[in-house]
Amino acid sequence: MTPKRFTRPVQVFVGLGVAHEVSSVMDAYQLLDEWVGFRSPTHAATLALFRSALADDKDAETARLAFEAFARSRGILAAEPIESSGGAAEEWMTAYDRRSEIVVDS
Repeated sequence: MTPKRFTRPVQVFVGLGVAHEVSSVMDAYQLLDEWVGFRSPTHAATLALFRSALADDKDAETARLAFEAFARSRGILAAEPIESSGGAAEEWMTAYDRRSEIVVDS
């Protein structure tokens, strides 16, 4: 069986600050199947969708979007590296620009 790859991987936290790249239907299915958190109806529906994707009833992109939504709802979706670095750069530039507002008494 050829692995169904996502068009773009989904980064999720699997431990305290440890990001893991999920890049295929099988990777996401395994993570969902081994889920130790609360198994809500949303979890069951997402897992069922992945079973369908593995059986070729659903495409990989639909599965990826469902997995990303599940990860976001559980608070394990990691920000994309480019997004994170862009946000950090913006914060740094804002702080840098404010340096002229600081008056140093001599």
